[in-house]
Amino acid sequence: MTKPSTIEKKLLHYTGKAIHEFNMIQDGDRIMVCLSGGKDSFTMLKMLSLLQKRADLDFEIFAFTLDQAQPGWNDTALRAWLSDHKLSYEILTRDTYSIVKEKIPEGQTYCSLCSRLRRGIIYNYAEDHGFSKIALGHHRDDLIRTLLMSIFYTGDIRSMPPKLLTDDRRHIVIRPLVYCQEEDIIEYAKEQAFPIIPCNLCGSQENLVRKKMKTLIDTLAKENPKIPSNMLHALSNVRTTQLMDKDLRDFKNLEAGLAKYDAKPELNSEVLVKEGCS
Repeated sequence: MTKPSTIEKKLLHYTGKAIHEFNMIQDGDRIMVCLSGGKDSFTMLKMLSLLQKRADLDFEIFAFTLDQAQPGWNDTALRAWLSDHKLSYEILTRDTYSIVKEKIPEGQTYCSLCSRLRRGIIYNYAEDHGFSKIALGHHRDDLIRTLLMSIFYTGDIRSMPPKLLTDDRRHIVIRPLVYCQEEDIIEYAKEQAFPIIPCNLCGSQENLVRKKMKTLIDTLAKENPKIPSNMLHALSNVRTTQLMDKDLRDFKNLEAGLAKYDAKPELNSEVLVKEGCS
């Protein structure tokens, strides 16, 4: 058995940490691992495969790849890799590429429509084949870039949860790599020589907003290396009382909660206790 490298140990640690802390996997789970052909999904699949052999939990993993009929798509090496690693898989062909190119004008961002079409196919496949979990390969840096994108461009505060019940309550989506850094995944992908399949749709647009967020965070991190980890921590340390969402706080009637202080200081604590403010 090949001894795990330092970077593999690190990624395994953080993947296991995320799975444990967010209770992502239970005994008997059938997990549909979405393998796009990129570095992130390859790393996720490899981590889950390794953990499957070591964990006390009994769960199944199945690699699902969607061939969106992009020009130049070649999954020969991908199929060989999956077979070599004795992983169950299916590569399903659906021509979403033509739909996206037809609907979105040249020069505009394809990602939104492309992801919606892909998500619909993935969810339907998961339901048709009885999978209990859908695993996606988003990592730490995806989460914090999405946070900035939502603040800057859509005016809300949101990102990607590590574990999600879909709106229709039909699926549980998990993201085992939420604690893993992209730079570690890049190093690991090179070390493992994954047969990467490039995206010829999104990759052709150099000015995507997500790339701008990456540049911004990377620039700030040069001055303060803790900024990316602080941003991730912020996602799990939300102080709702310090925000201005009227659905979370009844600002119009806050006065009703004012403590009624007595003129005598020694009685103030008694008043606060009676008012439930202790």
